[in-house]
Amino acid sequence: AVVSTQSTGVEGGEYTFCFSNEFSTFAHKTVYFDLELEEESKDAPGQDGAGAHATALTQLESSAYAIHEALRLVVDYQNHHRLKERIGREVAEYLCERVQNWSIGQTVLIVIVALGQVFMLRKLFNRPTARGGKVGI
Repeated sequence: AVVSTQSTGVEGGEYTFCFSNEFSTFAHKTVYFDLELEEESKDAPGQDGAGAHATALTQLESSAYAIHEALRLVVDYQNHHRLKERIGREVAEYLCERVQNWSIGQTVLIVIVALGQVFMLRKLFNRPTARGGKVGI
């Protein structure tokens, strides 16, 4: 199950995460989390929170800020795809394990049926006949 939680820290300082294993102590669990630290203002440097014209940015500063935001977005996308890839891999590994266990069970069943058929055929041909002799192969 994928659970997404979003929380905003009111105070600055150190935060602690606590993960509980009370639901099941036997099942393997993997926890992913991504911390996204945001500044108070998402505006470009040199602009105030209202987006007014406090100071003008040079073209170099504007380009650097645009590149920074684009790279931050790329990192977010990469983290998202890594998470999806890992979830898909875990599902595939679980399915592979189940298919393997089913195949082993089917193989054991086929061997048991084959041995049972051999035993029944031997029993059929090893019965004594009415003359007192045996009919054999």
